[in-house]
Amino acid sequence: MVSITPELLLRAYASGIFPMAESATDRSIHWIDPSERGILPLDGLHIARRLARTIRSQRFDIRFDTAFPAVVDSCAEPQPGRTETWINRTIRDLYLQLFRMGHAHSVEAFDGDDLVGGLYGVSLGGAFFGESMFSRRTDASKIALAYLCARLRKDGFALLDTQFLTAHLASLGAVEISRRRYHALLAAALEVDATFDADDALTLEDVLSR
Repeated sequence: MVSITPELLLRAYASGIFPMAESATDRSIHWIDPSERGILPLDGLHIARRLARTIRSQRFDIRFDTAFPAVVDSCAEPQPGRTETWINRTIRDLYLQLFRMGHAHSVEAFDGDDLVGGLYGVSLGGAFFGESMFSRRTDASKIALAYLCARLRKDGFALLDTQFLTAHLASLGAVEISRRRYHALLAAALEVDATFDADDALTLEDVLSR
């Protein structure tokens, strides 16, 4: 069996495939290349009025790359409507390595000292591959996603891959496209020279403008 390395994982993303496990205890990894792919156009994020008010209230302290392992572990916990996780130990270790290499990033929503929501994913060229998100407070993950889109727009990214289209993501503006269309967008995005700048502060105007 070929050992999966961070470098192999990046090549897989560049080829349009991503890994999943059946459960946290599953030792094997399955490579996924859906016939229909979810993406969120960076200028198409739908921010409802109520969500915009919550963002303006700055109820949560939004940070980048300050609690990556905690975000991954939180995403692996049972969620409403999902008792099993696809994040096993191998996948967790690989993404921690990608984080140390500068290819994986997290967006974190804090309420005081408590991590209450967030997401993580992989950056490669001008493409960002969203992996998973979680929320322990109303709107925490939605706000993290809004900040991610603002970060990607500001940093010159061209593609936000959501892998699958869920009702939750569709309500925020995500759409489903064919594998062929996705691969074309991915090829173009990989030619873009973009850098995820976790240290560059975002303004409310950055987040709420599209």
